[in-house]
Amino acid sequence: MAYTSIHAPASASLLRILAKPFVAAGQALTTLAESNRRVQEADRLHAMTDAELAALGLTREDIALYVFRDSFYL
Repeated sequence: MAYTSIHAPASASLLRILAKPFVAAGQALTTLAESNRRVQEADRLHAMTDAELAALGLTREDIALYVFRDSFYL
């Protein structure tokens, strides 16, 4: 007869507890970045076809420069 242990070692649960604040901070930063209007605009432009971008006078390489044009000072 075989027995299986379903308990994780104490070190695994300790690491999980110690990592929780960092995971939470990372998730908060991700949520903050995704809610940024510039990121949303970049996502919208990336979803367009190359023909649609060309109609706007943009290429995929220009999207970041276009979205952040007022903060890059280029």
